[in-house]
Amino acid sequence: MSQVKDVMTSDPVTVSIDAHATKVRSIFREGWFRSVPVVSGNHLEGMITRGDMMSISATKSNVEAKGIMGKPLVVATPEMDITELSRDLIKSNTLQAPVIESEGSMQLVGIVTVGDLIKKFLYNGEAPRGSISDVIQRKVVTCNHDDTISNVWNQMDETGFSGLPVMKKEKIIGIITRKDIIDSGHFMWGKSGETRSIRVERVMKTPPIVATLETGIKEAAEMIVEHDIGRIPIVENPVYVKKEPKRAKEADLVGIVSREDILCSYLN
Repeated sequence: MSQVKDVMTSDPVTVSIDAHATKVRSIFREGWFRSVPVVSGNHLEGMITRGDMMSISATKSNVEAKGIMGKPLVVATPEMDITELSRDLIKSNTLQAPVIESEGSMQLVGIVTVGDLIKKFLYNGEAPRGSISDVIQRKVVTCNHDDTISNVWNQMDETGFSGLPVMKKEKIIGIITRKDIIDSGHFMWGKSGETRSIRVERVMKTPPIVATLETGIKEAAEMIVEHDIGRIPIVENPVYVKKEPKRAKEADLVGIVSREDILCSYLN
């Protein structure tokens, strides 16, 4: 039985409860973080996600972390079984959990993500159940290459998706994520009422990593772990990049598989 302490990141990057939004924003830009714990001393106070940061406009850069953070949906302890934690994360529709010293203590000792759990299941040699067809989401929220960034982050805010396939002439040509928008610096105008003309094609990642219905779930899990990505578009008729056979210049989009879908395949 694997426990949280076997997979968690100890001494995670944190922000003080009175840190300004500019400080928090710089942390997200500098690291591959999907969420950051907010602490007072070493006492866990809350969590700030990329989505939380997308709601902070340029006029509110002096707001403190305590005004941005939310209550963690799931909290783990080092001795918790990773299968139990995996089920809790899926049930709560969240991607990470802060790890506290014990149930009676809020002293932060680590953080664990869905990616960490998938990696551990792979390392343990556990076999996922089913096929891509069993976990694929066929109704996919997408955006167009010439959409504005403001429209896309509104889509993300409304749908809860942290990444969207980018389409051009009914073909997928890229992926845009919350991290891409945060890194670009354009998200901070989202709530300021200013019209931004920055187009998705200037910010998106292209060519995207893709899979097909014939791809095995274990292979898809390995792709997610290797590239640290949150989702894989499932395609037909891909035009692959010669030197990077997992990336397609364009393809017909038939669905998408997320980290959570992959994790579920290890739990069923």
